[in-house]
Amino acid sequence: MSPKHDPTESPLLQLATLVILALAAAVVLFQLYAVLGRRVGRQAEDLAPARTGPAARDATVAATPGVTEPAALTGLAALRARDPNFDVARFMQGARQAFQMIVKAFAAGDRNTLRPLLAPDVMTAFEAEMAHREREGRSEQIEFLQEPRADLESLGVIGDLAKASVRFLAEFRSRSKGPEGEAVDDRRTAEVWTFQRNLTSRDPNWTLIHVDPAEA
Repeated sequence: MSPKHDPTESPLLQLATLVILALAAAVVLFQLYAVLGRRVGRQAEDLAPARTGPAARDATVAATPGVTEPAALTGLAALRARDPNFDVARFMQGARQAFQMIVKAFAAGDRNTLRPLLAPDVMTAFEAEMAHREREGRSEQIEFLQEPRADLESLGVIGDLAKASVRFLAEFRSRSKGPEGEAVDDRRTAEVWTFQRNLTSRDPNWTLIHVDPAEA
């Protein structure tokens, strides 16, 4: 004869089985969290070295307005990568001095001063204007009323050439002589001058390669 069936036996066994399975699942999940949870917590740190790669450098290029160049680095970083001794303050002071020297030399027709400071095509344009003024029997002297204001507009490297654009705002007094007599004129000018230097050359000097009008 088979034993009698207890109607409460099956639910109790099922409940015990579920409790055991739940405990086992909890242990497994805890072990997974112990491994994967720490990994997830380190993802930001793991990504940090990658930001020094091409993606981060491309982001740096995109974030720098006014400069377009094929190099991975841009602006001041690109220039200092090629010339670690480059100093912005020293360059800007030199740019102010060059601006005043070039403006005065152009007014006076001083070609010897201008030639080493200008790119050949700029020197050609200046030479044509000075020759025209001389044919008309005119002369001019420039006196700056105060030191010109200079603001760095852009800075970058293309190939072996470093380029820098500087916006100048200047006030000066012009004393001119011509067939009609002498004249004194106070002027205010705003221009953007672009300078260039070959980074493979031992010559540390920059030359003027372009002049553009600017808003005063």
